[in-house]
Amino acid sequence: MPGRYQPLMVQQTYTVQRKFRAWQRGEERGWQMGVERLEDEDYPALSIGQAAELLEVQPAFLRSLDAAGVVQPERSGGGHRRYSRRQLARATRMRELFDQGHSLASAAQILALEDDLGRARDERDQARTERDQARTERDQARGRLSRIQGDSSGRRSATATDPASA
Repeated sequence: MPGRYQPLMVQQTYTVQRKFRAWQRGEERGWQMGVERLEDEDYPALSIGQAAELLEVQPAFLRSLDAAGVVQPERSGGGHRRYSRRQLARATRMRELFDQGHSLASAAQILALEDDLGRARDERDQARTERDQARTERDQARGRLSRIQGDSSGRRSATATDPASA
């Protein structure tokens, strides 16, 4: 165990090594999960300043989208806005619509309709997948049935023509 007066770098290295060994044993997973959350499109990782810089807009633009209810960021413990990648995509689409001359209300309506269309397409794709699975199951059941009927009709014909069975 590191002593109380060891250099900070040695203590930090020891801590990282200890946590890594604990993670390998399956005892501690919290320190790695923080990085994995960044892959989640809905994880609110960016502050308003970072989001505005990425989108090349003013923070006031993002605040106006929040006030209009179009993009509603999460709030940190201190009340600061935190944006996810999905929210940045929505803000980018709103910016494109503004650049095309749409008002806030019409851009919000277009975005809502695009969301509805996306959900309808997802439902359609899910229904097609379920239909295809049902067809596959039906065809497999028909194949099993025809094999069963073929086996039993083969036995009947053999017993009907076999004089030894009479």
